[in-house]
Amino acid sequence: MSTVTEIAGLSLGIVNFHFKSKQNLLEETLLFLAKEHHEQWLEAFDNAGLSASEKLLAIVDAHFHPQICTPKKLAVWFAFFGEAGRRKVYRSLINDIDQERYNIALRLCSEIAEDGGYDDMPPRQVANVLEALYDGIWLELLTYPENFRRPEARDHIVAFLSKVYPDHFRMPEFKHGG
Repeated sequence: MSTVTEIAGLSLGIVNFHFKSKQNLLEETLLFLAKEHHEQWLEAFDNAGLSASEKLLAIVDAHFHPQICTPKKLAVWFAFFGEAGRRKVYRSLINDIDQERYNIALRLCSEIAEDGGYDDMPPRQVANVLEALYDGIWLELLTYPENFRRPEARDHIVAFLSKVYPDHFRMPEFKHGG
């Protein structure tokens, strides 16, 4: 708590008064990050074009938005993911937000698959892989930032989508053999 209050420029007493416990502070931090991410991808989704592929790409882009995908925020996300003893509590706090994004992605994948006549990979599998790619590439950005930056990270997901739905997504042009 003292490290957090020092970084925030607040007294320990004020933080303890407001949050009551370290656990409450951690839960509020997780909720803040989850809501910020939710607002970012939902706004991008709402403002995207009309096609399912444009809307899915907007959700992908939102994961790598400069406000969302920062080293500090990624470190906080993975601190929560790594807290095995509290994971059930944390999941219950953000499950609805994650489920909403997954359901929308699943619907979009279903629309794209139907539109393109794609039957090689079921939409549920594509949506599951997307969720895993977001977390995995975020971890890669956090752990090995020298490997690539946000735009290249985003392009890895688009590359996957271009292989699954080739008539709906274009393979990105990778520089330096990326």
